[in-house]
Amino acid sequence: MQLWGKGEEVESAEQPLKTALCLSVYSASNLLVLLNDGILRKELRKKLPVSLSQQKLLTWLSVLECVEVFMEMGATKVWGEVGRWLVIALIQLAKAVLRMFLLIWFKAGLQTSPPIVPLNRETQVQPPDGEHSHSSQEQSYVGKRSNRVVRTLQNTPSLHSRHWGAPQKQERWEQQHQEELNVTPTPLGLQETIAESLYIARPLLHLLSLGLWGQRSWKPWLLSGVVDVTSLSLLSDRKGLTRRERLELRRRTILLLYYLLRSPFYDRFSEARILFLLQLLADHVPGTGLVTRPLMDYLPAWQKIYFYNWG
Repeated sequence: MQLWGKGEEVESAEQPLKTALCLSVYSASNLLVLLNDGILRKELRKKLPVSLSQQKLLTWLSVLECVEVFMEMGATKVWGEVGRWLVIALIQLAKAVLRMFLLIWFKAGLQTSPPIVPLNRETQVQPPDGEHSHSSQEQSYVGKRSNRVVRTLQNTPSLHSRHWGAPQKQERWEQQHQEELNVTPTPLGLQETIAESLYIARPLLHLLSLGLWGQRSWKPWLLSGVVDVTSLSLLSDRKGLTRRERLELRRRTILLLYYLLRSPFYDRFSEARILFLLQLLADHVPGTGLVTRPLMDYLPAWQKIYFYNWG
C-alpha cells in the first residue's frame, strides 16, 4: 500500500511538469509559425492589408495570445498564486488595451481570432511569375470520354509549390482566399461597437469579479456569461459581415459551451458526469481508453488553466 501511494504521488507530481512541457512546446511552435509567416510575407511581398502601426499591434496581440498560458504557469512556479494572478491581470489588461485601440482608433471592426490570419503555404507560396504565365486552360487537359482534368507536363509547377487538386477549382479557391485576406472589415455602428467593447472588456470584468467575490462564487460565472450573451445578441442582427467575421461570431457562440467546464458549474455539476462518461467509454468501447484515460488525468489541470478566463 505504501508503494502504491508513493507511485500515485510521483505520478501526480509529474503531471504539472508534463503540462508545462506541453505548453512550452505549444507556445514555441505558435511563435515560430508567426515568425515564419512574417518572413514569408516579406519575401513574397504579401503584406497585410493594414497600416504598419496596426500591423505591429496585431503582431503584439498575437504574441500575447501565444504565450499567455505559458507565462501564467511560469509565474505560478516562480511567485506562487499571487504572481500568477498578477501576470494574468497584466496580460489581460494589455490585450484589452490593444484590442480597444484597434477598435476605436483603427476602426478594425469585429476582431477575429487569431488576430493575424496564418499564411496558407499551399496557396500563398507561389512560384515565380514566369511559371504561371499561361492560362488555366493551357495548363490542363480535359479527357474527352472521362472529362477528367489533367495537368500537362509542360506546365507542371515545381514540387514545393505543387498541389494535387483540379487546376480550375484550386485557382478559384486561391482567388476567393486572397479576396478574403484583402477585404476591408465591416464598419461597426454604435450598437456593434458597444457589443465589441463588452466582448473585449469581459476578461477584465471577470477578473475583477473574482477578486471581489472569490473563485467559488457564482457571481463571476454569471457576470461573464451575461456579458458574452449580451455581446452576441447585439451583434446577431448585423448584416453584411464578411465570411471571416461570420465565422468569428459562430466561434464565439460555440465557445459558450465552455461555461459548462468553468468553475463553479464544473465543480458542482459537470465534473462527475464528464468523468463518468469518460470512464464508461474507456471500460466498454475498445481502444477509447488510450484517449479517455490520459484525458481524465489531465482534465483537472486543463480546467484550472483554460476554462476560467480564456476567450
